[in-house]
Amino acid sequence: MRLFDPDPGAGPAAGASLGAGAGAGALGGDPGPGLAPPPAPSSTVRLRLVVAYDGARFRGFAPQPGVRTVAGELARAMEKVLHHRVELVCAGRTDAGVHARGQVVHADVDAGVSCDAMKRSLNGMLAPEVVVRSASVAAAGFDARRSAISRRYRYLVLESEVPDPLLARVSWQVPGPLDLRAMAQAADAFVGEHDFRAFCRRPPGTSAADPILRRVIDARWSEVGLPAGAGDPLEGVEGLADARATDVLPRLPDRPRLLRFEVVAQSFCHQMVRSMVGLLVEVGRGRRKAADVAWLLAAASRPSGLPVAPAGGLCLVSVDYGS
Repeated sequence: MRLFDPDPGAGPAAGASLGAGAGAGALGGDPGPGLAPPPAPSSTVRLRLVVAYDGARFRGFAPQPGVRTVAGELARAMEKVLHHRVELVCAGRTDAGVHARGQVVHADVDAGVSCDAMKRSLNGMLAPEVVVRSASVAAAGFDARRSAISRRYRYLVLESEVPDPLLARVSWQVPGPLDLRAMAQAADAFVGEHDFRAFCRRPPGTSAADPILRRVIDARWSEVGLPAGAGDPLEGVEGLADARATDVLPRLPDRPRLLRFEVVAQSFCHQMVRSMVGLLVEVGRGRRKAADVAWLLAAASRPSGLPVAPAGGLCLVSVDYGS
């Protein structure tokens, strides 16, 4: 049986579906009208994908009827290649406008799949907005969501009076000055297990009395080097050495700073990181005190007027599976 189209742009085989996901964590493409799912493959393997995407033009990862989503586009492309229904399970359902460098996805696919050919075909259809960084056959029992030990998110804040067009899609531009030491001190209070009702949208089907417990493993600020007139402003985001917030570079007037907030937790609730960043920036502006973080965690109630940082500055960096 031929598993791959020679032309990545070719349509699905006759009777192929653009199936919708079913069950907790299962994500598929948006269903096409009148298309019945083809029979499931008689023999399958679990495919593990590491996916990066620019979320600016997507309404989040999870499929939604009538709107463009990462899972919808990825599932449709996979179904064109495989000629059978695909259901995706992801490590974290990112919101509209949120980016990813290390989203992990699994799908059960025909056992005859070639991982290298799948990667090439998907990138031929989806890049540069969505890129499959790696494709491999998963170990027995692997589940992209349930097997994850922790997730790491990064948020970028550009402290500058003037917007930067090359950073606008991946950062939140905030006029300075910001007190980075105060922001770092406030972030320390998030580490540990807490009730995050003050920082999360309530999940459907729960009451205001239900706690939203999450365990934060690490939360820290750092300053990414932006040398004046030197190279690409994104160059330092991933690899360059940076100063920790406790040992920041001297603040120079009229010099922008790119600030990075990284947080690692076992799991996250809806808008958790963006609400954390929104409050921490208020601390940096002097509008809130560092002690307000601990107070809000203890209050376990979302106050009116708590700022939520824009989606574009947030990125799912990686998922840890303990191996």
